[in-house]
Amino acid sequence: MAEEDIYTKDGTTDYRNNPAIKLETGTWKACPYILGNECCERLAYYGINTNLVNYLKFQMNENNVVAVTNVTNWSGTCYVTPLLGAFLADAYMGRYWTIATFSIIYVFGMTLLTLSASVHGLKPFCDEKNVCHSTGIQTGFFYLGLYLIALGTGGIKPCVSSFGADQFDDSDEAEKKNKSSFFNWFYFSINIGALVASTVLVWIQTNVAWGWGFGIPAVAMAVAVVSFFSGTRLYRNQRPGGSPLTRIGQVLVASFRKIGVQVPQNKSLLYETADEKSAVQGSRKLDHTKQFGFFDKAAVETQSDRVKGSIDAWRLCTVTQVEELKSIIRLLPIWATGIIFSAVYSQMGTLFVLQGNTMDLNMGKSFEIPSASLSLFDTISVIFWVPVYDRLIVPLARKYTGNKNGFTQLQRIAIGLVISIFAMLTAGTLEMTRLRIVREQNSYDAKHMNMSIFWQVPQYFIIGCAEVFTFIGQLEFFYEQAPDAMRSLCSALALTTAALGNYLSTFLVNIVTDISTREGDPGWIPDNLNYGHLHYFFWLLAVLSVLNLGAYLLVAKWYTYKRALGPPTDHTMA
Repeated sequence: MAEEDIYTKDGTTDYRNNPAIKLETGTWKACPYILGNECCERLAYYGINTNLVNYLKFQMNENNVVAVTNVTNWSGTCYVTPLLGAFLADAYMGRYWTIATFSIIYVFGMTLLTLSASVHGLKPFCDEKNVCHSTGIQTGFFYLGLYLIALGTGGIKPCVSSFGADQFDDSDEAEKKNKSSFFNWFYFSINIGALVASTVLVWIQTNVAWGWGFGIPAVAMAVAVVSFFSGTRLYRNQRPGGSPLTRIGQVLVASFRKIGVQVPQNKSLLYETADEKSAVQGSRKLDHTKQFGFFDKAAVETQSDRVKGSIDAWRLCTVTQVEELKSIIRLLPIWATGIIFSAVYSQMGTLFVLQGNTMDLNMGKSFEIPSASLSLFDTISVIFWVPVYDRLIVPLARKYTGNKNGFTQLQRIAIGLVISIFAMLTAGTLEMTRLRIVREQNSYDAKHMNMSIFWQVPQYFIIGCAEVFTFIGQLEFFYEQAPDAMRSLCSALALTTAALGNYLSTFLVNIVTDISTREGDPGWIPDNLNYGHLHYFFWLLAVLSVLNLGAYLLVAKWYTYKRALGPPTDHTMA
C-alpha cells in the first residue's frame, strides 16, 4: 500500500485504507470513553439544573415566578450555545477539538459556581432565621459561573453524540447496525449521570451544603474531561468540511442571481463534480430531489459562472450543495414540533419541583426527601425503557413493520409526543386532587399538606417514557438526515428545541401570571400554590401538545428522506 493511501494530507491516518487501523479504532472500543464523558458531564449539568430553582428561591431570595424564569432562561441558553459549538466543529475545529476546548471552559464555570456557594463574601448572607440575601457582586459572580457553564455545554452537546456515531462506519453493514443502538445507550448514559444528580447531589445540596452540592459536579466535570482524553488514540475523526453557512449562502445567492433562468427537465444536466467524491470535504454526494425546485437554479450552468476559467462559487453550486440546503429546510418543520415537547419536559425542573415543595416530604419517620429528587423517577423510567425498547420493543415491532429499527425515526418521535400529553394530564389531575385536599382540611397556609410527594411519581415516569421515544428519536433522526458535513450543526438544531421549549415555558408562565393577577387575584402560580390554579397551566400545556401532535403528523407525512450517493465521508484517526 502506498504511503499516500495510508496518510491524509494533514498527517492523520485514514483508517479505511488501512484494515489494521480500522480494527484498532472506533466502534464499541472507543465508545466507553465517549459515554463516560457524557455520563459525567450530564451528572455535572443536572447536579446544577435539578435543584437550581430551590437555590434561587431560598439562597438568592427570588420569588417563584422570577426563579422559574431564571432557571428556564439559563436552561434555554444551554441549548442555544450549541449552535456556536456546532458551527466551529463543522467548519474549522472538528468535533474532537471542539469538545476538548469547551470542556475546559465548562470546568472553569463549574469552579466559579462552586466558589459562589462556598466562599465567605461570595456566597449569599443568611440571618438567624435562615433568610438569605445576595449582594449585586455575589449575584453577578454566581451568574457568571452559571453562564460560563452554558457556554461550555455549547461545545459539547452538539458534538458528542455525533462524535460517538462517527465511530461506526456507514459502509460496513455490521458497524452501521450498531449505530442505532449507540443512540439508545448514549441516552442511557445521560440518565445514569442524572440519577446520581437527582438523588445524591440533591440530598447533599439540601441537607449538607450548597458548596459541596456544586463542588462534586465540578469534580465530575473534570473526570469527564479525563475520560474523553483517555480514548484519544481509539477515536475516528471526521474532517471539518468548511463553513456550512457559507455553502448555504452560496446556494441562496446563486439561486436569486439566476431567478430568470429555466431549470432543465433533465436533472442530470445540473452541475455536479465529475469525481466520485463530493466537492464538499467530508461529505458524500447527495441525489437530486424534486422539492424546493427554485434552488436548483443555483446548479444550472451559464456562461457567466466562470471567471478566468474557474467556477465562481457564488454563481454556480453543485447539486450536493443545493441538496444540503434542501435537507435543512425539510428538517425545520420537524424541528419546530419539538418545541412544545421540550416545554413539557422543562416542567420537571421548575413547576413539578414547586408543586412537590407543598406536599408531604416524609419518607419514614426521620427522613425528608427533597422535592427535586423526584426527578430520579424520570431517570429510572429512562433507564428502564431504554433496554426494554432496544431488546424487546424493537425486535417485536420489526416483525410487523419490516423496518430494521422497528419503527422509523419519525414514528418513534410521534409515539413520544402522544405519551407526553398524558404526562400533563396526570400532573394536572394530581394538582386538582391536591387543592381539593387543601380545601377540605383548610390547610392553605401550611408549609406541607397531608399528601405524599410520591403521588408525583407517575408524571415523572410518563415523561421518562416519552423521552425514550421522542428525544432519542430526534437524536438519531437529525444525525441521519443531516448532510454529512453538517451533522454537528443539525444536532445543535435539534437541541435548540430544548432552548425554545424553555423560553416558551418562561413566556407562558409570565403571560398567565400577568393575565391571572390583573384583578388582584393570586393568579395561577402564586408564591403559595395552595391559593393558585397550577393545574390550569398543565391543562394549557396538554392542549398545546395535542395541537402540536396534529401539526407533527402533517409535516411527517410530507417529509422526504435524504438520499446519499458515492463513497462514505472521509474519516481519520487522530
